[in-house]
Amino acid sequence: MIRKILIAVFVVLLVVGTLAGVKTLQIRKLMAGGKSFAAPPESVSTVVAREEKWQGTLTAIGSVTAVQGVTVTPEIAGLVREIAFESGAVVSTSNLLVRLDTSAEEAQLRALEAQEELARINLARERTLRTQNLVPQSELDTAEATLKQTQGNADNIRATIEKKTIRAPFAGRLGIRRVNLGQYLETGKPIVSLQSLTPVYAEFSLPQQELARLKTGMRVHVTTDAYPGRTFEGTLTAINPDLDAQTRSVGLQATFENPEQLLRPGMFARVEVLLPEEQTVLAVPATSVLSAPYGDSVYVVESQPGKDNDKPGLAVRQQFIRTGTARGDFVSVESGLKPGERIVSAGIFKLRNGMSVVENNDLAPKNDLAPNPPDR
Repeated sequence: MIRKILIAVFVVLLVVGTLAGVKTLQIRKLMAGGKSFAAPPESVSTVVAREEKWQGTLTAIGSVTAVQGVTVTPEIAGLVREIAFESGAVVSTSNLLVRLDTSAEEAQLRALEAQEELARINLARERTLRTQNLVPQSELDTAEATLKQTQGNADNIRATIEKKTIRAPFAGRLGIRRVNLGQYLETGKPIVSLQSLTPVYAEFSLPQQELARLKTGMRVHVTTDAYPGRTFEGTLTAINPDLDAQTRSVGLQATFENPEQLLRPGMFARVEVLLPEEQTVLAVPATSVLSAPYGDSVYVVESQPGKDNDKPGLAVRQQFIRTGTARGDFVSVESGLKPGERIVSAGIFKLRNGMSVVENNDLAPKNDLAPNPPDR
C-alpha cells in the first residue's frame, strides 16, 4: 500500500515538474522576444518652423455700442390711444410711434384759441381808440398783455399735446413693443428700444504703455462669436484724453459702417488694432502645440541611426516652448524652437518622447493666416 502511494506521489511530482519546465521555457522565450520587439513607427504629418513677417497688432476685448440708441419713454403720463409701429420695424426721424389720449388738452386748446382770438380783436380795437386818444395807454398795455398771456397758455397746451404724440427721435431699428392699446403709461415707462445700426461703435481699452503707438485713423478689426470666420473692418476714431485711474488703461472707440447691420449694440467683440510696422516671428501651426498644465511643447522630428543593420529612421523629441500671439491657424513661438526645425503638425496626442515615426503629409491639414471655412 505504501509503495503505491509513493509511486502516485512520484508521478504527480514528475507531471508538475514537466509542466513547470515547459512554462519556464515559454516565459523565457516570450521575454526574449519582447526584448527584441520593436513597435512599428507612428504615421505623423510634419512641417518646418519658419520665420514670417506679421503685421503688428494690439488686441483687446470690447463691446459694440450704437452711435445713437435709446429706450423711448413718455415724458407725460397718459392713456395709449394709438400704436403706429411694429416690433423690429425700421423707422425714420419723426415717425409716429405712440399717441396718448389728448382729448382733454384739445378741448382746452379750443377754448384758449377762442380767448386768443377775442384778445386779438380787443387789442386791435384798443389800438384804434388809442390813436384817436380816446383811451389811456394803460388800457392798450393791458390788452397787449392779455393777448400774450392767452397765446402763452395756448402754446403750453400745444406743447402738452406734442409731448403726448411720441415720435422717433432719430432713424433706426425698433426693438420689441412694450405697450398695448388702452394701457396707462406712467412717466418714464419703456415703450420700445430704438437703435441706430449704421454705423456702430466698438468700445475697448488698452494699457497705458501702448498709448504712444495709437492714433486716430488706424485700421481696426473686430471678430465675434456670432459670426465665426467673419472679420469686420473699421477705423479708430476716438482716444480718451484721460486714463482710468484704477486700471491705468486708455479708452478707445472705433467706428464700423456695418452696412448689413450684423453688429448689434451690446455684442461681445474681440478687437485688433493694426499697427503700421511688421515684426518677424517664428510661426508654427496651432495643431503642433501640445498644451499641458506644466507648459506648452512640440515634438521635433530627428533622424535616428538604424539598429541591427536596419535603415536609419525618424524619432521625435519633446521640446518645451513659450508661445506668443495667435494669428489664424498659426501661433508664434518666442523661445524653445529654432527656425528650420521640423516638427509634428498632426498626430501629436499619440506620441511620446523618443518614439519612432514616419512622415505622411498626404492628408495634412492646410493652415492659413486668415482662415475662412465654408458654411455648412
